[in-house]
Amino acid sequence: MIDPALLEILACPACKTEVKLKEERLVCVKCGRRYPIRDGIPVMLIDEAEQPAAEG
Repeated sequence: MIDPALLEILACPACKTEVKLKEERLVCVKCGRRYPIRDGIPVMLIDEAEQPAAEG
């Protein structure tokens, strides 16, 4: 779905940390934001990201 070479250079625009592919989203390993992938293209916009669920 996503080219592995592209995945290596992508980073979360909010905290500049690595993202991992999980299901059909790119998930930041630090802040937990989930970025959608539309038509095979990662949408790396903070406004488009899903916030992580609040713990507690």
